[in-house]
Formats: sequence, C-alpha cells, structure tokens
Amino acid sequence: MKNKLNVKVDVQLAAELIRNSGSMIAFTGAGVSVESGIPPFRGPEGLWSRYDPQCLDLDFFHSHPKESWTAIKSIFYDFFGKAKFNEAHRVLADFEAKGLLKALVTQNIDNLHQMAGSKNVLEFHGNSQKLICPHCKKIYLPEEVDLNVLPPRCVADKQILKPDFVFFGEGIPEAAYRRSLLAAQNADVVLIIGTTGEVMPAAMIPAEAKQAGAVIIEINTESSNYTNRITDIFLEGKASEVLLELEGLIRWEKGTKEEVTE
Repeated sequence: MKNKLNVKVDVQLAAELIRNSGSMIAFTGAGVSVESGIPPFRGPEGLWSRYDPQCLDLDFFHSHPKESWTAIKSIFYDFFGKAKFNEAHRVLADFEAKGLLKALVTQNIDNLHQMAGSKNVLEFHGNSQKLICPHCKKIYLPEEVDLNVLPPRCVADKQILKPDFVFFGEGIPEAAYRRSLLAAQNADVVLIIGTTGEVMPAAMIPAEAKQAGAVIIEINTESSNYTNRITDIFLEGKASEVLLELEGLIRWEKGTKEEVTE
C-alpha cells in the first residue's frame, strides 16, 4: 500500500501531465456515474442482479418487444431518466472547455456527460436518451414518446422504436468506433475513469493509446484489468473526489494553464 506522500506525488504528477498535455482524452465507464445514483450493470449490486439481461438481447427485443420494453422503461426512463450529472462529469466538461480534454470516449449511455456540458463525446455504446425507428431512422427524445403505451411506435410508419444504444448481438456504431480509435492513437495522455476494462471491444481503446505512446492515468476505486498492464499512474478513489483534487491543482489565468504549487 502506498503511503500518503507517494499518493500526493502521484496526484501532483498527474496534474502536471494534464496541464502539459496537447491531445488528452478521457475513457469513462459506469464508475463515473455511480455517484449520480446509476449502478453498474455487473457485480453484486449491478442492474443484472435485478433484471434479466435478456431484455437487451436484440433477437429477444424483436421477438418479445413488449416484455423487453417493460424492463427497458423501468431501467432507463423511470430510473436513469431522473439522474443528474455529478462533479466528475462537470470537471471533465470544464477540462474540455479550457482546451485540455480533446475527446471523451464513453461506454456509458446515460447522457450525463452531455448534460454536464461536454461537447466532443464519442458514445461507444450509444445513448439511452434517444429512440430510433429502425425502419425510417427517425430520432425521438424520450419526452416526445408516450412510454405509458408499450411498445412505443414511430408516428411515421408505426414501426416499434428502439433505444439508440447497442444491444447484445448488435455491432458498435461504425463512426463512434472509428473516431474513438483515432482519438486514442493521437492521444498523449489518457484518463481512464470508472471502468474495469472487461467489456470488449471498448476495453481496447486505452491499449491502443498506450501502444501509440500515451501516458495512462487511471482513476478507479480498485484495481482493474488496466492497472498492472498499461496504467502509468493509478489514483485510487471515487471519480469526483480525485478529479476535484486534480482540478484544484490546476488554475487558469488569462486563458493559460498554470499549476498551483503552493
């Protein structure tokens, strides 16, 4: 276990790397939204301990749309829909606004990064706060659809609407995949936040950056699949607490980046 001095040095080094970065990206997972009240899918307290993951299987969705939509509504619209962004989301949005963070690759589908103000968000698995008609490709916001009548249908062609995120058995959106790989290959620093690196192919994004020469800063509450393989600096703790500490070590004066050393 590291002593407090080593931990402090690691945080200061991470802040310096962030301050001096030219093409930093962030790679986020479920852990960044836990403090917003959204549990991860996996694990003893995960959503799959309460719901059958079959509801998000593409074939099951097409063959049992009402049953699938009943679970989807409960998870993503009755529950997720009430979630608010937290300080971790806000700090990342602020890093982008100040020119430090060039892209944010997220596995999350909760839209909280965008709600916090992040603009260049590469959604690897899509976004639950959009519904799409698989037939005509018309996009709806949840509030534009009556989710008390399931399954919801497109007003144009009466086809069953689908949440615009990746189901089991469905491919990753090509544009998001391509842009995420490009961002990783061009990154000089990667912030891994709140993800264990278990879900493929998303988990390969930080490794692509590492192979291209990026420094990897990992923020997690416990060790992950990345920690002993590609991570250069491991900052243990909740996402919001660590990011707030990093933010506190950096200040902005007249549009320039300066590290607080006192």
